[in-house]
Amino acid sequence: MSLRYLTAGESHGPALVGILEGLPAGIVVDRAEIERQLERRRQGHGRSPRMRFEADELEVLGGVRHGRTLGSPVALVIRNTEWPKWQEVMGAAPPDDPDALAATGRGQPLTRPRPGHADLVGMQKYQFDDARNVLERASARETAMRVALATVARGLLDAAGITVLSHIVGIGPVTVPDDVPTPGPDALDAIDADPVRCIDPDTSRRMQEAIDEAKANRDTLGGVIEVLAFGAPPGLGSHVHWDRKLDTRLAAALMSIQAFKAVEVGDGLRLGRVPGSQAHDEIAPATTRNGVAVERLTARAGGIEGGMTTGGPVRVRATMKPLSSLTQPLRTVDTTSGESAVAITQRSDVCAVPRAGVVAEAVVVLELAAALLEKTGGDSVEEVMRNLRAYLDRLSVTPVP
Repeated sequence: MSLRYLTAGESHGPALVGILEGLPAGIVVDRAEIERQLERRRQGHGRSPRMRFEADELEVLGGVRHGRTLGSPVALVIRNTEWPKWQEVMGAAPPDDPDALAATGRGQPLTRPRPGHADLVGMQKYQFDDARNVLERASARETAMRVALATVARGLLDAAGITVLSHIVGIGPVTVPDDVPTPGPDALDAIDADPVRCIDPDTSRRMQEAIDEAKANRDTLGGVIEVLAFGAPPGLGSHVHWDRKLDTRLAAALMSIQAFKAVEVGDGLRLGRVPGSQAHDEIAPATTRNGVAVERLTARAGGIEGGMTTGGPVRVRATMKPLSSLTQPLRTVDTTSGESAVAITQRSDVCAVPRAGVVAEAVVVLELAAALLEKTGGDSVEEVMRNLRAYLDRLSVTPVP
């Protein structure tokens, strides 16, 4: 059975719930590490004031005993500390007095959908007359649970010697110069220490200035995130069917993140502008402590060929559009009156790109963990590692620790 997960819950509901099924037994689960990863998701220059007072109260409900997975589904809950303020508006039970609730600020129906958001289409699809029924689930608040579940799965990648990190390569018109070196597997602390999670200090300064300018103009900014995975063995994914190709799965996972609009693998779009002699990674012999192997002389493919990892660093980029909740609202239509109006405003970031990088990491971790288990099988971590070592020995590449 493959690794799979589900999340449930609304932005202002009582909690987010997540279930992760398919992990082997014996993976180390550290609650403090999950909380640390959730805190990473809340940081970044340009974040909403909401991030400063909305805490994540984590509880592990199942699948873990004495700090290790049991092989059964892992169940997590993240409680919403603001729930008392929203209990009447978002409660599961019908309100005692709907008219009185509608007359309150929070309870008033939202009928001016935001351009670029799920509001209007969700109202049309599900026959709602209140956009809150859509935006509560469409909110990126849901990604907190994906980060939490991915932290558990990251324990499997840690055991296999696979490291995943993200960094920001563009915010608005500001991009990292091509001559800035790509971060290595040990660069995460330095990246996280930067206000916009950019590895280049000069570019970071200009990114922060762009965010501040957008805030002054009551606007928002998007950007580009790069996710890197080091230590993945050759052969994760498959060429034999479209939905088993790893790049297919990574692209789908990244595009599932709220406001993400494009994905590149390796050099991506650039490869459509150069001849074949400059587009592919030539292969040469390489010597390892286990014998003779091969290496690629460049990294244009982003560590994936034919839908499978090559053994080199996996490199993917994802583009996030500017958020659709603006303090200077765009034009829309009031769905009750049918007349022109200005869109509703919700608390939102000026720029969520630094925080979104942590979410991008999370979905890549989940896909790599699934692909690893499909390659190795195994009901315990020890069995997974034994199978992985045997596979790498056959390939004559350096074995995992």
